[in-house]
Amino acid sequence: MSDKHTALNERKQQATPRGVGVMCQWYAEKAENATLWDAEGNQFIDFAGGIAVLNTGHRHPKVIAAVTEQLTKFTHTAYQVVPYESYVALAERINERAPIAGPAKTTFFSTGAEAVENAVKIARAYTGRHGIITFGNGFHGRSFMTMAMTGKTAPYKRDFGVMPAGVFHARYPVPAKGVSIEDAIESIENIFSEDVAAHDVAAIVLEPVQGEGGFNVVPAEFLKRLRALCDKHGILLVADEVQSGFARTGKLFAMNYFETKADLITMAKSLGGGFPISGVVGRAEVMDAPNPGGLGGTYAGSPIAVAAAHAVIDVIEGENLCERANELGAELVATLESIKAATGDVVTHIRALGSMVAVELETAEQAKTVQQHAMDNGLLILTCGKYGNVIRFLYPLTIPVEQFRQGLDILKQGFATLNTTTNSAEQSA
Repeated sequence: MSDKHTALNERKQQATPRGVGVMCQWYAEKAENATLWDAEGNQFIDFAGGIAVLNTGHRHPKVIAAVTEQLTKFTHTAYQVVPYESYVALAERINERAPIAGPAKTTFFSTGAEAVENAVKIARAYTGRHGIITFGNGFHGRSFMTMAMTGKTAPYKRDFGVMPAGVFHARYPVPAKGVSIEDAIESIENIFSEDVAAHDVAAIVLEPVQGEGGFNVVPAEFLKRLRALCDKHGILLVADEVQSGFARTGKLFAMNYFETKADLITMAKSLGGGFPISGVVGRAEVMDAPNPGGLGGTYAGSPIAVAAAHAVIDVIEGENLCERANELGAELVATLESIKAATGDVVTHIRALGSMVAVELETAEQAKTVQQHAMDNGLLILTCGKYGNVIRFLYPLTIPVEQFRQGLDILKQGFATLNTTTNSAEQSA
């Protein structure tokens, strides 16, 4: 580590709290598409994408142009005070594209947690009920309500006392891990019989692809049965697409893969291409339930971020990023399959929907070893999963093919090193 980075880390330790976990010990200086540079000029291939924010890459020219143009007009009015046409037009574009049954409406916020919180508010206003059911190993944010909804104690909520009441956790169906669709449905029925009456539940909220949970993809049959269960009891179905949205899975929304329709969908991250914006889209009559003033926020639907979001949609459609997500994802999966064949029992599962790809290893230590080898050789990757033993891939969908394959080569080298270490340990034994 350079003296400059060492000095910055010392300053960070003195100036910022340890509760903000930081992975890298180097500091970004500039970025372009799928490349990051640190202050020393070292290059890194970005397979992290700002945690699924940069599906259109760092500083996409169309995004930068749209933001630059908006900066010449105005930067803020507060939409609830003085509205602007671009917000309305963005809502119209989302309404046309979101997999919602019937007429839809959209409102915008700033962060993913805000979107989820407001989806809960809308659901409670519409149903007049309080209960919320989410799923184990899910992640919905770091605000108090979304912490309660998140199905993982450490590190998200272990230090923060009693969570808001009215949130109950069911089991997410992962047949490969021994949780069948029947098990998941039974866990919801058990909540109804043991914790909260079905007629007191406002919404069931799930990620169609669990993000922090390890990229578990919801089975289509489970969604179908969940929809029937919701309809039976007058419960709203909410899809949290904060991480899976905007072409990551090979479709604009992951819910586009399923015949089942949600009543509400939350979005954020890659909608803004690097600028903070989130939103909720849903059935018009549901979205209209809160009274005026019940939704909003000072920076909600910032005109700067709205301009970026318009450009993001243009890029996704103009550059066929859904198709590209499927192409890149297929190549990555093929690489991971070859790694699995070469490393024996190290790789236990490979999960993918488009370019929302994850590989699960036996241990968290193995995942960290591969991650560190990658970083040492100029590739940035992230881990996730209940036990931290899953490596996930969130590269920009605009990444050049040669650079993408260079990243795959570094990844293969990392696994080869891991396999060599394992073999050496076995020989020593």
